[in-house]
Amino acid sequence: MTLILLHGFMGSAEGMKPLADQFDGALGEAVAIDLLGHGEAAKPADVEAYTMHATVEYVASQIREISPDEPIDLFGYSMGGRVALSLAVAHPQLVRRLAVLGASPGLADTAERIARQDSDHVLADRLEREGLEAFVNDWLSLPMFAALPALGAEWFREYRQQRLTGEPTGFANSLRGAGTGAMPPLHDRLAELAMPILFLAGANDEKFANLGASMSAAVADGSLVVIDGAGHAAHLEAPDLVIAAVSAFLR
Repeated sequence: MTLILLHGFMGSAEGMKPLADQFDGALGEAVAIDLLGHGEAAKPADVEAYTMHATVEYVASQIREISPDEPIDLFGYSMGGRVALSLAVAHPQLVRRLAVLGASPGLADTAERIARQDSDHVLADRLEREGLEAFVNDWLSLPMFAALPALGAEWFREYRQQRLTGEPTGFANSLRGAGTGAMPPLHDRLAELAMPILFLAGANDEKFANLGASMSAAVADGSLVVIDGAGHAAHLEAPDLVIAAVSAFLR
């Protein structure tokens, strides 16, 4: 069985490699994919290339190349979790089991969705105007990432540097095209999903723990694991707990 891993915003397949290495072999082949605008993936100038539909179709094409004869298991973190959920709705035949960490189904309220789109466009414009370093510094200062510096000064410097090697155009267009406000909300589609789905969230990430609980109740075969002592990036803050939960689920 093949496990595909999808990273979060400003992440990359390279950043997910330590997690993939932990899964590789024990659960079959584990492969991390770069999302559009990130890592080694294409970074078009046209924002229409980054819509959630386009992103899902890109990932689906990668899955078909990696595993042409059978469905895969899929793990997505944050933005990667939103992509994974959207892909499972669009192409359920490609996914055997799905695990998502710190993921959202989008925004059901139209006014809230438009406000988030406007906010993401402001962020994207600022990124292109002020440069990547200032944006990364502000992004990593968000409360959801407050626990990361405690993982070690050298580790955090490398984590920050990985984001500084990205391209502003790719990140900015990803925000505009596939941000939480831009994606089609999935609330009314979750009940269509028949595959087993594991929702994970850090115990200190209350917003996403609540979203995970509501989504696990909405799908036919959903379960929730809350990771003690972890925040939004639970796979970094408590990797052993996340690996154990996902491994047990996939087995």
